[in-house]
Amino acid sequence: MSDARGYSVAVVGATGAVGIEMVKVLHDRHFPIADLKLLASARSASKKVATPYGEKTIEEFSLAATKGVDFALLAVSGEFAKEWAPQIAAQGTTVIDNSSAWRYDPAIPLVVPEINAAAAQGHRLIANPNCTTAILVMPLWPLHKLFGLKRVIVSTYQAASGAGAEGMAELEDGYRAWARGEKVENKVFAHPLPFNVIPHIDAFQENGYTKEEMKVVWESRKIMGIPELQASCTAVRIPTSRTHSEAVTIETERPITPDSARAALSGVPGLKLVDDPAGKRYPMPVTATGKYDVEVGRIRQSLVFGAHGLDFFCAGDQLLKGAALNAVQIAECLLPGMRKAA
Repeated sequence: MSDARGYSVAVVGATGAVGIEMVKVLHDRHFPIADLKLLASARSASKKVATPYGEKTIEEFSLAATKGVDFALLAVSGEFAKEWAPQIAAQGTTVIDNSSAWRYDPAIPLVVPEINAAAAQGHRLIANPNCTTAILVMPLWPLHKLFGLKRVIVSTYQAASGAGAEGMAELEDGYRAWARGEKVENKVFAHPLPFNVIPHIDAFQENGYTKEEMKVVWESRKIMGIPELQASCTAVRIPTSRTHSEAVTIETERPITPDSARAALSGVPGLKLVDDPAGKRYPMPVTATGKYDVEVGRIRQSLVFGAHGLDFFCAGDQLLKGAALNAVQIAECLLPGMRKAA
């Protein structure tokens, strides 16, 4: 448990893309760590890996391995989280789960610290949102506070890494195969991704939307506390390695202008206003990758909703704000005397 040096932290799923980022973020943000455990499956156990904390040995996950740990950051599947998260939390550990397992349980808080940090207080199990949702609500929230959101329509441009390390590897292998004149294989994605876009992420639902698209709707409502928000999403996989982008249209309760929106979004922790079309500056994966802030720009009056509408574009690193960074920020918000989310 915590001592004068800091807290005991376990990263479960430490060898995956999100788990690796969690360790980096903990180090970069100077999270007060006395002991760090890296836990993964049996096939990774005893493997030595380089980390910002020096060389560490991967341990096989077990419930006993998490006993006495202050924080457990889970970068695992939903099935794993369903089974083990409550058991870890029952030992007195605060569990921050990155899967979708607990996001829709009304008893479990779904947290983006810049928006609803207080919701995490007093809970041993806290859900981290879907990566696309986390990026989207960052610019939506300050606009909602001033102008009131009525409708949100979003189209996403989601990188291969949204499907984990396997997705990134399949994209890279596909490009190499194409360059050699060979057939491009696909196992992770529904179709070959190089030089293609795929309007299909996750399973299709009865209403014709995919689960990924519905996650954006369900989670945005819960995080921002707007259960009546009218929203829809089209989620598209694109052949980039990292960082999700989103084209967003909003209708507001009160009149809004591009200038008033820029003022509302300027200086907001976790956001970076990149809105200079004349200078060819706008949000892009190439500029947002590896950054903590979500970029927002291309702000313009909606041609559909007029004075009560706005169109804009945003981009955020989904392995950071969409996953690892947000999880660490949640843990920070629970530390005595620490309520930083920026």
